[in-house]
Amino acid sequence: MLAAKLDKVTKEYFLKGETVRALRGVDMEVPEGDYLAIMGASGSGKSTMLNLLGCLDRPTTGTIFLGSDNVTTLDDYHLSQIRATRIGFVFQSYNLIQQLTVLENIEVPLFYQGRIDRQARKRSTELARMVGLGERLGHRPTQLSGGQQQRVAIARSLVNNPYFILADEPTGNLDSVTTREILDLLDKLNQEGRTIILVTHEAEVGARAKRIIWLKDGEIDREVLNTKP
Repeated sequence: MLAAKLDKVTKEYFLKGETVRALRGVDMEVPEGDYLAIMGASGSGKSTMLNLLGCLDRPTTGTIFLGSDNVTTLDDYHLSQIRATRIGFVFQSYNLIQQLTVLENIEVPLFYQGRIDRQARKRSTELARMVGLGERLGHRPTQLSGGQQQRVAIARSLVNNPYFILADEPTGNLDSVTTREILDLLDKLNQEGRTIILVTHEAEVGARAKRIIWLKDGEIDREVLNTKP
């Protein structure tokens, strides 16, 4: 089964009276269990593809499937439901709520669905332990390092058992040692069967993926299969 599929997807923006063609008929499939890095120069279409895969924007033409759901024609309400329940987001800036504890931050997607119960609390606790934060459940983001905050974000991204984790420059704010730790964690999640789609401009980060799609001028320029040790 596919975690995501783009079929002849285009995206155009109108800026200052001109049409900007950000994506130009992109075809792409992401099988379940894949670890895909999307790379390319600034302006190549990486951010546009991330926004479309994350249901944060709509294509101009073409079709997007997430799992078995055709999300192309969904209204805003149903797109927000897909974002909340079927996509796990990991951002460069972590996007944690400063007033909440580690455990509460992991539970945020469940809170918005009204699903905070004993079972949800148990799952969130297990995820915190899985990312190495079982002893810090009551800590707040200001009491954590950058790497620990990103671990919270990764645990939060998993709490709804999503189709895939969509990671946007997840190590951009981290030092080299912490970057390797976070990439090791993503490797482990993928080895356990999690589908990961990573948007990055860093060669070291992209090299961890099973395959890399390079974008150029809104098109797929080439695909590289990685042979990881």
